[in-house]
Amino acid sequence: MKLRFNLVIGGVVIAIVVGAASTAQIWTPHDPLALGFASRLKPPGGTYLLGTDEFGRDVLSRLMAGAGPSICVSLLSVLTALVVGTVLGIISGYRRGWSERLLMMLNDTLMAFPGMLLALGLLAILGANVRGIVLALGLTFTPSVTRIVRGTVISVREKEFVDASRIMGNSELYTMVRHVLPNCLAPLIVLATSMLGWALLSESALSFLGLGLAPPAPTWGNMLSASRTFLSQAPWLGVFPGLAISLTLLATNMLGDGLRDLLDPRMRGL
Repeated sequence: MKLRFNLVIGGVVIAIVVGAASTAQIWTPHDPLALGFASRLKPPGGTYLLGTDEFGRDVLSRLMAGAGPSICVSLLSVLTALVVGTVLGIISGYRRGWSERLLMMLNDTLMAFPGMLLALGLLAILGANVRGIVLALGLTFTPSVTRIVRGTVISVREKEFVDASRIMGNSELYTMVRHVLPNCLAPLIVLATSMLGWALLSESALSFLGLGLAPPAPTWGNMLSASRTFLSQAPWLGVFPGLAISLTLLATNMLGDGLRDLLDPRMRGL
């Protein structure tokens, strides 16, 4: 029951967020960039369901338009971490020897830095743009993927079907891709859903600090940052972006828990 509840609720919320982001590409209730000083700081209700900001822009339209950049940056960051971390994890876990020691030394060095501090340092080098944010967050999450994949590969490489592949004369690359990699997919799927939440939170934090997409392009993080000055007179400016971030994080965690239980044979009878 818990398995189904987490999967359904998490999946529904994520579907709503993705649907809102997709809809915003072709339609929003109002132009998210249009200024309207005559209607600035209007409370929720009427024409503006979630109110307006300090420039008279519709908050609902900006939330819908901001979902796309936030989700795209998070997805690309997770994809970068999965690709790089999987390659490093398979090589270090399968080959062992000096290559494993060198790669894990590099991996441990990256893990020694706090994630946000590492991202800020990389952004100082790469620049505060979409490409820089994706690379910075991707490299920040790579060590976690590398460790998970390496641990799985170390246990799988001693299995009989891997030995059989070697005896048949298959190359190491073929064996890693055909027999070792598929056994890493289950933990990677679970980890990816968790990392999606971390990436969304990190992207929002970077935007909050002014290192995300530059205004007036909306993201949930820079909407939250801009609301600080007006929280006393217009609390909805901070409440709605904060709720969007919180609910999406909760949904990704619930989806990750549901997938973990679904892919765990010990939980299938529950």
